Order: sequence, then C-alpha cells, then structure tokens
Amino acid sequence: MSYDFLYDVHEGVATITFNRPEVLNALTFDIYAQYRDLMHDLRFDEAVKAVVLTGAGRAFCSGGDVFEIIEPLLERDVKGHLEFTRMTGATVHNMLTLEKPIIAAVNGMAAGAGAVIALACDLRLASENARFAFLFTKVGLTGADMGAAYLLPRVVGMGRALEILYFGDTLDAATAERYGLVNRVLPPERLLPAAQEWAARLANGPTQAIGMTKRMVQNEWHMDLISAIESEAQAQALMLMGEDHRIFYEAFRDKTKPEFVGR
Repeated sequence: MSYDFLYDVHEGVATITFNRPEVLNALTFDIYAQYRDLMHDLRFDEAVKAVVLTGAGRAFCSGGDVFEIIEPLLERDVKGHLEFTRMTGATVHNMLTLEKPIIAAVNGMAAGAGAVIALACDLRLASENARFAFLFTKVGLTGADMGAAYLLPRVVGMGRALEILYFGDTLDAATAERYGLVNRVLPPERLLPAAQEWAARLANGPTQAIGMTKRMVQNEWHMDLISAIESEAQAQALMLMGEDHRIFYEAFRDKTKPEFVGR
C-alpha cells in the first residue's frame, strides 16, 4: 500500500516519517486516515516489532493543515465534524492499543494534533530543536482533543497539564524534559540514530513480554489497586509459561546470551 508519508521496515523496526516538510508536515484527511489504519494493521504484521515516528525537514508535525482540513471543516455540519473528530480519536486509540512500542523522534515543532500524536507514543526522544504546543485553546477549541486531556495529566501531572492546555504556550525541549513530557533531549544529529537504537533493542527483546507490559499499563489506568494486582498476577502467570522466559532461564543456566523469540 502507498502512503502520503514515508514508511520503511528494517530488521523488525518500522520507521514512519511525516513527509510534507514544505508545510511543516501538516496533516490532511488522507494522512490521518492512512496513519489510523496503519496503526490498526500493524497489530497483525509479524515483521514489525517496534515503531519509530518522526518528521521530515525542520518539523515533527504541525497538526491539521489549515487549508486542507480546517477550512473545509468550516463548511461541515455537526455530523461531519463528529465524523472527523472520531477519526482523529481513533488514530490515538489505535496507537495506544497497538501492543508494540512506538518511539517518537521529535525533530522539531510538534503542534496541535502533532503534539498529541507524540504524546500518544510510548517513548519520546526530542531534538534540542524540538518544541511542543498544545495550542487548541489558542484557536478557539477545547484543549481536550484526541485524548490530550486524558493522556497529558498522566504524563506530566494535573497542574502542568492544565497549564499547558489552558495557555497553549510553546514548550522548548528543555522545558518538555523538565516536565516529563520527553524521555531524553539529544543533539539533532543523534536523535534518529538514538530512536532507532532504542527501537532495535525492543525489537530484539522479548516482544511478547513488552507487548503485555504495554497492555497492562494501559488497562490498569482504569483499575483500583486490588483489581490491578490481581490482573498483574494473572498476566504474569501466563508469561511464566512463555517460551521467552524459559529461554532466559536456559541462557542464565548455560551462561549464554538469551535469543528471544517473542513467544
């Protein structure tokens, strides 16, 4: 299938690059739909074990294209608007429910929907040139968009999240790291190699265990403590019977490096 972004798979790592640098990688209706569907389809693609997401040129993603999305939406009725907002929400839902790690390599501006897409990744590496702007209120919209009001407090805390969503101010990379929005800040030339290195480590690891970890972290957001502990007990009981756990034991016993198979 052809996409309106770059897509490459190498040794278990899929690299997705938003590729409209002339408009700071702004999204169109088609790009949204293609990316949403890819995030769904990757759950069935055994060749992909981890995902890296980045942008071409000097931006990560500047959100919805003003002329390709915002202007046409002004002519839609409520049903048409809801169709669009449900599609963008499904994009984040598919990212969160994909049992494969997604690493954002934020190379420049991540604004609006671009900031939320980066937020929905499991790990975020940022270039020193990266900036984040959850600017929905600045354009007369609610900051609660695409799951931002759900995800952001869990990443940076309620007070920081409200500050970010109320004001819509731009955060530089250092501030984003201080708030806990990104895992690491790196020189621009080190950003994509570092993201690829992390993705390769995960792709070559016990991928079933990593996928179960992602599933459990997502599921336990909705649980009380007792339910979470019991859910973890059941999940771990299953994993204790997994082939990768036996491979670990045999490698430890034999003083060799484990070669995980993702089962």
